[in-house]
Amino acid sequence: MPITHLTLLVPELLWPEPEDRDVLDGLDCPALTTLLVRSRPARRPPQSPEATLADLFGHTENVPYGAFRRLGERDMPAATQATSWIAADPVHLRFHQERLILAGGATLGITADEAEVLAGEMNRHFGDIGRAHVAAPERWYLELSGESVLAGFIPPPLSTVTGRSIERLLPEIMQDRAVRGLLNEIQTFLHAHPVNQQREAKGLLPINSLWLWGAGSLPPRIESDFDGVWSTHPLAIGLARAASVPTHPAPVDAATLFARAAPGTRQLVELDDLAGPVQYENGEAYRHAIASLEHRWFAPLQEALAAGRIKQLRIEAATAYATLTWESGRNDQWKIWRRPQPLIEIAQRLANSP
Repeated sequence: MPITHLTLLVPELLWPEPEDRDVLDGLDCPALTTLLVRSRPARRPPQSPEATLADLFGHTENVPYGAFRRLGERDMPAATQATSWIAADPVHLRFHQERLILAGGATLGITADEAEVLAGEMNRHFGDIGRAHVAAPERWYLELSGESVLAGFIPPPLSTVTGRSIERLLPEIMQDRAVRGLLNEIQTFLHAHPVNQQREAKGLLPINSLWLWGAGSLPPRIESDFDGVWSTHPLAIGLARAASVPTHPAPVDAATLFARAAPGTRQLVELDDLAGPVQYENGEAYRHAIASLEHRWFAPLQEALAAGRIKQLRIEAATAYATLTWESGRNDQWKIWRRPQPLIEIAQRLANSP
């Protein structure tokens, strides 16, 4: 019996610059382009990868990303629906050519000791706001106090600003005077801390701010159509746990998924290989990642779908063009008159569509 339905979540599937021939020209991914042109496409307004993932679990507004992501972490304190959390991820802000650029913690080489020292000091200085918890050097949380000024703070997820200019966002997200004052205090505290002085002495970028996002508490348990979620990301794991869906590490390739997923089930697989290259505008890394996904995933999935080993395949992609969906069944993949198109043509058509 085949897998009934496979949802493949691939953030930043399409390079965001459709005229960038250095990146898009000559990309050899015939299986991917065959899957796309022989599927039934749909598009929604652009949104973050986190919002696209939450959509799949029925969460569409005021999503408490911090609480869900915390639920997907290891060795974190137990939480109840009454506990409010916010992701408090360490970042570096710097001015570059008159733009304020944000570098995410994953690029800063933060050690576990540095994270724990800074979080502990924050708890002594800002305990009235909430208690800081470190899940990983680049992923921190605040367990918010009942009267925290951050309870209604709703900036975009870190993934949408990492590696990008953020000064246009600041007037909108910093309207609350109390929040603005708190963030200024946090930045002043971090700037003067010995951990950052030691980092700068070593030639490392300081951790000079926190990106606070996704405030809220866990909602009541919801139902989900998925029988399994395959991901290494805490947010995906947390969303699955909240819906009582079994989770598994992201498989290295489609063959591993076929060997481990039970037949007759509905599975969700998150592949994040392209997110980093797009966030940091690394075209060479994007080309390499596409080639790897073509070999490990798109080619075997296109073959399996055409052969009936998967009844339905859904590809979900949050991109700069739109939130894109392609649905396909076995019969769709036998529409051989729909010829594969170069990925650059697919990107250009999307960029020029209303």
